[in-house]
Amino acid sequence: MSTALIEARKVTKILGGIVPVTLVQDITLSIMPREFIAITGPSGSGKSSLLYLLGLLDLPTSGDVLIDGRSTTGMTEGERAEVRLSRLGFVFQFHFLLPEFTITENVALPMRALAKLSPRAITARAEELLASLGLDDHRHKTPDQLSGGQRQRVAVARALANDPPVILADEPTGSLDSAATTQVFGILRDLVALRGKTVVAVTHDLHLASQMHRQIRIVDGRLADDEPVVAPGTPS
Repeated sequence: MSTALIEARKVTKILGGIVPVTLVQDITLSIMPREFIAITGPSGSGKSSLLYLLGLLDLPTSGDVLIDGRSTTGMTEGERAEVRLSRLGFVFQFHFLLPEFTITENVALPMRALAKLSPRAITARAEELLASLGLDDHRHKTPDQLSGGQRQRVAVARALANDPPVILADEPTGSLDSAATTQVFGILRDLVALRGKTVVAVTHDLHLASQMHRQIRIVDGRLADDEPVVAPGTPS
């Protein structure tokens, strides 16, 4: 049996203050290889908070997140950063590309941070990833010279830079028009089908979620549903 790529064990996140706010409460779940998962739920329900905990971008108040069966509780920030760089890729609603760098340089940034390839190999891989996403002719441009959909494709290339097994996406199509949404969603789907990645995406778009393998629904910070998606007309 495969080891879970990410496992949450009774994870809770509470923001302190005069009136504490619970963002995520007592969530346990496992994310396995080659899954295409939607995290859905009402606005403010804790979807993104859960994703950030799974991606080690935030720390739980209690509970544990395991990556490849390894507990992350007690890790130093340097250890968590190394896990993020090598095992996880991130795509956000707003691409967060650095405007002063070319898109090739933006895609190269995670590889430079991990420091396992030579500068020449880093550039070659960045250009290869951009070409695979239809951006070969744009590799010397800066982000402001691209459309929204193109910038989001660059963000996907950056997420793939260190060849992580898991891509975590927070509303990756939320700021795109319908044509770009279809294109970016197709790329995420192909990462699973053709490259063997696991993709976990927070989305408010239930039409997109219905085309994914599994839906995790969060309500008021709690796990409300965690079910495989059954396509219309598929026998149950």
